[in-house]
Amino acid sequence: MIARYTREEMGRVWNDANRFARWLDVELAATETLAEAGQVPKDAAAAIRAHAKVDVARIQEIESRVKHDVIAFTMAVGESIGDPAAARWLHYGLTSNDVVDTAQALLVRDASRLIERGLVLFSEVLDVRAHEFRHTPQIGRTHGIHAEPITFGLKIANWFAENQRNIARFRDAAAQMAVGKISGAVGNASHLGPEIEERICEKLGLKAVPVASQVIQRDRHAHYLSSLALIAATLEKIALEIRHLQRTEVREVEEPFGGEQRGSSAMPHKRNPVTSEQICGLARLVRSNLIAAFENVALWHERDISHSSVERVILPDSTILVDYMLAKMSTIVSNMRVFPERMQRNLELTHGLVYSGQLLQDLVEKGMPHDDAYKAVQENAMAAWEADSNFRERVAGDARITKYLDAKALTHTFDLQRQLRYVDAVFDRVFGAHPAGEKSAAGSAGKN
Repeated sequence: MIARYTREEMGRVWNDANRFARWLDVELAATETLAEAGQVPKDAAAAIRAHAKVDVARIQEIESRVKHDVIAFTMAVGESIGDPAAARWLHYGLTSNDVVDTAQALLVRDASRLIERGLVLFSEVLDVRAHEFRHTPQIGRTHGIHAEPITFGLKIANWFAENQRNIARFRDAAAQMAVGKISGAVGNASHLGPEIEERICEKLGLKAVPVASQVIQRDRHAHYLSSLALIAATLEKIALEIRHLQRTEVREVEEPFGGEQRGSSAMPHKRNPVTSEQICGLARLVRSNLIAAFENVALWHERDISHSSVERVILPDSTILVDYMLAKMSTIVSNMRVFPERMQRNLELTHGLVYSGQLLQDLVEKGMPHDDAYKAVQENAMAAWEADSNFRERVAGDARITKYLDAKALTHTFDLQRQLRYVDAVFDRVFGAHPAGEKSAAGSAGKN
């Protein structure tokens, strides 16, 4: 991934030096475990631990000749050990993918910790802002058209709940990736045995897969990429909403705009939602990587290499992008400008039309046949819409309606707070009932 979208910590996870360092971690764990089992001389294992080093330039130079990265790695590390008698025990009993797949699990684990931290921090931001605007009225829109009143906090609570589900899904997917295999070229564990495999993986903080071919099966990786794609989709959903709410005609929300930021080279007045647009674009990349991950599941027999080149791209790129997108979206939501007065003005833009559903319900409750009530309400609503006139005044003058609802009843029908009376109850379901001002446990994954 290009540097523009790579944050420092995540970039370090995937650089060549760290990748080879994780390969060495696997080699060292294997050699020391075998030494403990009496299959490798203990002095050789100690020498390997003391002297084995990663030299990226040397590995790459050897690979340019031998055309095999793991062989190049073992040759370069063997040189660094210095003692040929000790170095010959490096990579003993292992095949390339015992090292590569197990080390990849370590890399994914490191990347996952950063992403999970970003997800939890994002939940905390959403929690704060949802409660800040819990009772800020806003018009709810369906098909882009005014529907019925909500609050802006309720909209953010929806984002929070979805992010909590993302945390749960991601934790499960990351756990399924935290496995290693040291079972040889076809998965039969014939060289070292299952017990040694389990002990090597345990030393690395991993579980040994119950069964493998030459590789860990790629359904795990597809599941992991799927969880990343869902996170990206959630971030895109929020970004798209902010873009719509920032439109000049709406202007209910605005993403942060820096003091020296410029929106257009030609139009100095422009304040564009460029970061939200960037997130929407990057989500497409993460989603596209999911297709490749699913296609990696099917390999020839016990293994071919078609998945390898793909994973060199999609695993680093997807984790790097999601890490970047989470950080950007947390900044947007934390610092976005919100305009409650504009929300109220937009809510009132249709002169009461948004209470038509409540009016229909109240008429039916008072005894008016449903179809008659629907026709009466719709006729008045369409007339008010076309003439840009006051819906409440129209229905107050319609004898079909006033036969069932007097002036006091109509006031109740057109009461905004009646529409919003269950917002607190919904919040309690999302965040858990807790005293006002007390921070909820945003990092827990159980709420949905």
